[in-house]
Amino acid sequence: MKKQVMAVAALCALMSGAAFAQDGQGPWMVRARAVSLQSSNGDSTGLGLSINNKWLPEGDITYFFNKNIAAELILTVPQSQTLYSKGTAIGSFKHLPPTLLAQYHFDLGSFKPYVGAGINYTSITNISLPAGVSIDSSSWGAAIQAGVDIPLSNNLYFNFDVKKVNIRTGVYAAGSQIGTFKIDPLLVGVGLGWRF
Repeated sequence: MKKQVMAVAALCALMSGAAFAQDGQGPWMVRARAVSLQSSNGDSTGLGLSINNKWLPEGDITYFFNKNIAAELILTVPQSQTLYSKGTAIGSFKHLPPTLLAQYHFDLGSFKPYVGAGINYTSITNISLPAGVSIDSSSWGAAIQAGVDIPLSNNLYFNFDVKKVNIRTGVYAAGSQIGTFKIDPLLVGVGLGWRF
């Protein structure tokens, strides 16, 4: 059984390589983007919680299984956020939100739009809040995406990308949960991609 799986995997790799050889492009793509994070700031605690919107750097690694189907891993560096209650700063935290997406790429010549869906894991660290108040240290959630790659020269592309990601945390006072804070950001990015 193990040998059969390896044989199928090797055959898929060979077929994929042949397809890419025909169109002159490799199966990998890397992108660098500047991204605007806009939090939905949904709060059920009654405290009027919100975080600051910000620009952040983002990178991704994409692997194309064929010209239409790809998987994308999105990465950034830990991001510092200020937490507000009714407009007054009450603390801060950092979050690191890697996201893995399955994508479908449309081939419209010089215009290459795509859509994606997947899962996000956010690690929340460096939490600094008033005594007796805490939030969860991680979050799992769905992610959806739409974007476009526009060829510039050779294997260089201009990229525009929009994602909606579910990032939520429980809010606790004296050890009891008093509600949920929904960051659920809209992420709008522009950048460059290189296919190889």
